[in-house]
Amino acid sequence: MRAVRSAPFAVIECAGNLDELVVAEWNAEAERIFGYTADEAVGRRLADTIVSELDAETFGRALGKESAPLRCTHTRKDGRAVVCEWRYAPVLDEAGEPIRLLCFGQDVTEQVEAVEKFKEGDMILRAILGTVDAAVTRMDRDGFCTFHEGKTLESLGLRSGQFVGLNVFDDPPAPMDMEPMRRAVRGEFVRTRVEAFGMAWETWLVPLTDERGERNGAVSFTLDATEAKVREDELKARLDVIERQQQVIRDLSTPIIEVWDSVLTLPMMGVVDSRRAADVMDDLLAAIVDKRARFAILDLTGVEVVDTKTASYLIELIRAIRLLGAEGVITGIRPNVAQTMVSLGLDLSGIATVGNLRAGLKLCMRRVAADGAAPPGAPPRAPGGAAPRLPGSDGR
Repeated sequence: MRAVRSAPFAVIECAGNLDELVVAEWNAEAERIFGYTADEAVGRRLADTIVSELDAETFGRALGKESAPLRCTHTRKDGRAVVCEWRYAPVLDEAGEPIRLLCFGQDVTEQVEAVEKFKEGDMILRAILGTVDAAVTRMDRDGFCTFHEGKTLESLGLRSGQFVGLNVFDDPPAPMDMEPMRRAVRGEFVRTRVEAFGMAWETWLVPLTDERGERNGAVSFTLDATEAKVREDELKARLDVIERQQQVIRDLSTPIIEVWDSVLTLPMMGVVDSRRAADVMDDLLAAIVDKRARFAILDLTGVEVVDTKTASYLIELIRAIRLLGAEGVITGIRPNVAQTMVSLGLDLSGIATVGNLRAGLKLCMRRVAADGAAPPGAPPRAPGGAAPRLPGSDGR
């Protein structure tokens, strides 16, 4: 007993009435594991310290023979549970009768917890692989496959573990791209999406490291993404349709009409926001260049509300029209729109504004006629000239 008092495992000697298993010796490791000092344990029944009555009976049955390892869960002095693995050695007298019982115990709590965590993780993994259309592959640091399972393998005509023992750096047994796996084994995170066997597959390849931070192979998780791919394609198709419909709506909401030679008109309806005003500017300026227009009438009769930024856009549009060598005319400004422009302090002194589209068209026609009657090189005549006759009209 003196030789084992400093042993790295618990040593408990039971003496006296062996049916009661009274503690006779209690070493330092037993004190560390169970929290009881030797003074607290020696002289007491083993069942009054760390073992239950049922465990005490198991200990007692070890008398007369060396036992196989036995695991028991004990309660420490502080109430915490600890798991020990025990071996027993009876001490016999000259007649061969047991007079003492030596109990050698090792704390295996951490090992038991680790095994339980492993079992739980394995149970979760098995549930996932047996339910989800997925496959998991594990490659070691040299590229050899050590694990290859999953429900998806069945749909591909493969069996679980079929690739175990194969190396990702060798030629594959079937036509498939092994480069992503090779990159993962080299330490690179890879995510791929491929279409094969008439289905879409998404794979995550995660490099692994050991406790020293060195490369330790990789694990791949392949998921059947066919349904997601179908939904994604449908969503893209719908978005394309919506975009085309919005373009048609924008074109219909801002129609640019050539009402006369070199005269364009843009009737606007509804609410004009900043985005719509920007689209109008792009379309109208392009039409002026394309049609070589001399005048552009911006009719706001159908516009009831504009925000402050949009009102500034409209003034900038008229100025941009002038930079192209044409003249902009604003018609049909409603009172509330006029108030917005005035409150902003916008300078409209150099912009032609009339009450309605008809008056704006007459103004442009008079100026076109005046420009046409002027001698070459003469400046345009002031408004007031006779309006040109419309083809097929009686002149009235």
